[in-house]
Amino acid sequence: MRSFNRTVHRFTTSASRYFLVAVVGLGLMACKAVAQSPDTNGDSSPMTLTQVVQTMVEKNIERSRALEGYRSRRTYTLFYKGFPSDLHAQMVVDLTYTAPNTKTFTVVSQSGPKWIIDQVLMRLLKTETGAQQKKSRTKVDLNTKNYNFSDLQYQKEDDDCSYSVSVEPKNASKLLYRGRIWINDRDFAVCRIEAQPAKNPSFWITSTKISHVYEKVGAYWLPERNKSVSTIRLGGQATLTIQYQDYKLLTESTTYPAYTNRSASSSE
Repeated sequence: MRSFNRTVHRFTTSASRYFLVAVVGLGLMACKAVAQSPDTNGDSSPMTLTQVVQTMVEKNIERSRALEGYRSRRTYTLFYKGFPSDLHAQMVVDLTYTAPNTKTFTVVSQSGPKWIIDQVLMRLLKTETGAQQKKSRTKVDLNTKNYNFSDLQYQKEDDDCSYSVSVEPKNASKLLYRGRIWINDRDFAVCRIEAQPAKNPSFWITSTKISHVYEKVGAYWLPERNKSVSTIRLGGQATLTIQYQDYKLLTESTTYPAYTNRSASSSE
């Protein structure tokens, strides 16, 4: 039984650590997005695939440069169901992001097995901190250097997420994904993603499904929630959810007390 517990420990840790890497890859651009002008072609005249992708990339860069920072709260919840026993852990953290590449996390509360907290959830924060660096971001940016785009579809939606596009990574990297993205037809920001990793992150994982949703905060598009579900080779299932809440945008004139960093911070 101890041997099986160590095995479960290894593959649940591997799966969960990958989840956040995938989330970082999905969200780096959108986390630094700022709104653009409405679609000049109008809702009744959808754009071509090339136009949609080019506009999205350009507006993502504009939004990234304009965002000065924000504060928010996140809730990480990890469930594992399967042999030899079910596992559950949760951690609530406060985040301060300051442009261009500094993220500071403060743990507010945590519950569940200590090894999951230390070896999985805390490592997720460190992984995101490292991925925030410019060199790492360029490898996962949603653009034509990293992805092929195809199968543009248009259906007017109430939330203006009317364009959808298939994305295929140019490299089989664990940091990239393949699937479908939905793009807001006014701001040309990604508002929803349904995908799977470009490369299987672990022998113990047979499949992973990722669902990511963004919300508009002021003039910016920021993560709202993420759900990653991995099927484990021995029959179990690991689910990581991340809920993003209480955004407060920061400006140069904003003053706020420094957080006590209990996990990770970085600056280039």
